[in-house]
Amino acid sequence: MKSVIKAIVFLIMGFTVIFYGGALLLPGVARVERSIDIAAPPEKIYAIAADLRRWPEWSAWLEADPRTRFSFEGAEQGAGQVMRWTSGNPMVGSGTMTVTDALPHVRVSTRSDYAGFGTSTAAMDFAPQGQGTRVTWRFESQLPGVIDRWAGLGMDRTVGADYDAALRNLRTLAERP
Repeated sequence: MKSVIKAIVFLIMGFTVIFYGGALLLPGVARVERSIDIAAPPEKIYAIAADLRRWPEWSAWLEADPRTRFSFEGAEQGAGQVMRWTSGNPMVGSGTMTVTDALPHVRVSTRSDYAGFGTSTAAMDFAPQGQGTRVTWRFESQLPGVIDRWAGLGMDRTVGADYDAALRNLRTLAERP
């Protein structure tokens, strides 16, 4: 009996060392990047993406909970504009997004606070390409804790899939006449 208890204690200690030690080897930052080509000029796409009041028109997160409630404050468009959202769906949650920097027709940068789940920054770049625009959306989030670092392993898959869907929605919206 004593050897069974000893084996269980060593097993628990081994898993603990692997769990915490493994987390120290994982990146402390999650980065996701997605791009899409849109058959519309940068100024048209920028006008949609830099106005947070228009995000519900193309955001993939709204598909997870169409009853998400939004409120807006600050600037009408660009830097200083703030969007708050509230959802009962844990995949959407609640939080705040603020436009931190906006260079018309070139880039819009945001900072998001996910109400108790940390913060992230993102930037969307608009580069003329042929008769259209190449839109590149980048996401970055610090992963300060052990659980955060393990969760970071799935960020590209989960956030990336949402970015892909949102960019397709943005393309559909921007390519309308």
